[in-house]
Amino acid sequence: MKPPSTKPGTAPIRSQTEAPVSNDVAAFLSQVDAMGKTRAPGAQRGRLMFALDATMSRQPTWDLACSLQSEMFEALPADGSLDVQLVYFRGFGECRASKWVGNAAGLARLMTGITVAGGNTQIGRVFSHARAEQGRSKVNALVYVGDAMEEGVDDLAQKAGELGLLGCPIFVFQEGHDPIAERAFREFARVSKGAYARFDASAPRELAALLRAVAAYASGGRHALRLQGTRTATLLLEQLK
Repeated sequence: MKPPSTKPGTAPIRSQTEAPVSNDVAAFLSQVDAMGKTRAPGAQRGRLMFALDATMSRQPTWDLACSLQSEMFEALPADGSLDVQLVYFRGFGECRASKWVGNAAGLARLMTGITVAGGNTQIGRVFSHARAEQGRSKVNALVYVGDAMEEGVDDLAQKAGELGLLGCPIFVFQEGHDPIAERAFREFARVSKGAYARFDASAPRELAALLRAVAAYASGGRHALRLQGTRTATLLLEQLK
């Protein structure tokens, strides 16, 4: 069997409304999308880590998911105020990360070129990598998209909580309805002071909107939300406590 191809520009990570999304999270992220683009002149560039489960269980909706996930990069600020790193795992212990890239089109091409391969989840390696990157320079948010959880939840929750303490909330988007994954994903979002939402193929535009919103949040922050004083802004800030 031919092994899955490795895209250039990535490096292995060493071991160490119609959508089924809650109203609060949808309103919360909608406000981020509107206000996150407000950026003070001279502000530090934002950094967003975007992690994908690329194991075989995601094959049925992989093309759709990749297409929608690309829209997040297409919606990045034109002023180049956000750098994005793509992280993915698949196969037998393969977990890779791209360089930090400010070129949205190039990173989208890299993502859509990934193919799935059978294997177990490696969420722990993703969280450890995010912690290591946070030690080099601040990571404003981690987005994780997946459908399963096959690791020890307590250890992962500990790592997620550490990211939260370092100011890196985790936005977890679940594909499908696996109850074990849902319980774990909700906990990762909670302890990291992030947010959780579910998506499926019947509501593709909702996922696209969620991804664009988080990209806006990572590039612009939440300071402008406090100035709004609206119920929607309040819901968002409550999610990020």
